[in-house]
Amino acid sequence: MSTDNPESSPVSDPQQNEQMFKAEKFSRYFLLVVLLAIGVVFFNMVKVFVVPVMLAAVFSGLFYPLYRRLLRITRQRKGISAAICCLILLLALLIPTYIVANLVSREAVGFYQTAEQKIQNILQKGDTGLIGDLKTKRWVQELHLDKIDWQSSLQDGAKTAASLLATFINKASKGTFQLLTNLFLTLFAMYYFFRDGERIVERLKYLSPLADKYEEALFSRFIAVSRATINGTLLIGMIKGTLGGLTFWIFDVGSPILWGVVMTLLSIIPMVGAWLIMYPAAIILMIGGEVWQGIAVFVIAAVIVGGVDNVLGPRFVARGAGMHDLLIFFSTLGGIGLFGVMGFIIGPIIAALFLSILEVYGIEFRPQLLQTRKMSSEAPINPGEESQP
Repeated sequence: MSTDNPESSPVSDPQQNEQMFKAEKFSRYFLLVVLLAIGVVFFNMVKVFVVPVMLAAVFSGLFYPLYRRLLRITRQRKGISAAICCLILLLALLIPTYIVANLVSREAVGFYQTAEQKIQNILQKGDTGLIGDLKTKRWVQELHLDKIDWQSSLQDGAKTAASLLATFINKASKGTFQLLTNLFLTLFAMYYFFRDGERIVERLKYLSPLADKYEEALFSRFIAVSRATINGTLLIGMIKGTLGGLTFWIFDVGSPILWGVVMTLLSIIPMVGAWLIMYPAAIILMIGGEVWQGIAVFVIAAVIVGGVDNVLGPRFVARGAGMHDLLIFFSTLGGIGLFGVMGFIIGPIIAALFLSILEVYGIEFRPQLLQTRKMSSEAPINPGEESQP
């Protein structure tokens, strides 16, 4: 006698399929949890290399056309082309940086020694020198600045400047090894990004669940913002710093290379710039009796150096990055605060990628967002309005 029940087969199949579906669903969730846990551990392990890798990705994207040209010269030898490209970038960055850093350090020490000597002379003369002349000025008396103890203020300022200079030199010497290490890691990563960049991009596209059009938009936005940040921030900052340094050299302000580098760094920060150095320098020249030189420095700072932003800024930054000036400002400062000096590159890129993901979200969930907006606009202000006769 057979024990098989033919009526149980149709019932057992759905139950078995449901169990298999639950098992498959559980295994996928388990895989995602394991992946997330290992990903967190892996990120904590390699987070010290995030900045060099991101910089390598940025510069690899910018200089990829140079790598393609080298491929044609080397007959499609990827390793040799990548090595030559990294060597060219190393020489183009390292040699000028070393020369400028050497000149800046010399001028910084010379500027401090000169300023210290001038302050000592002013303090020795007392009211018979510059301090006395300032106290007799009408605008100084109207602002009650003649009652300030200028000798004590100058002494405290000199001590503070000496302390800041010593701290700067100490940190600069300690940061030299870290700078060289980051430079080596960046070039090391750039070599593999050049050589295996296409395979890396294809692998990222394969692992991404986004549609191809969104992936292409993200990569295009990454390259566009990188180019806009380098051209519109670093390049414009270098132009403004160079113009400011040349102005100081022409009018014999002193330490033109030092102040040119400072103006370059200040110009990297949005809404700040070379004017923060040039305007006070112009005022100091006019107070010291060099009136027309001070006026000339002021006019150059306002018209020529300030005009660089008006002419080149919108062309490079606004069009390339596609972001509002306020967002560029906050992302630049936030990037510097989080990632250090090179955060002025990484910050806007992260902000641009966030905006891109936000646009994808807006496109994908457009029907739901419109429906929610329609429902909220049609809903009564008072929930009890509809129940009233």
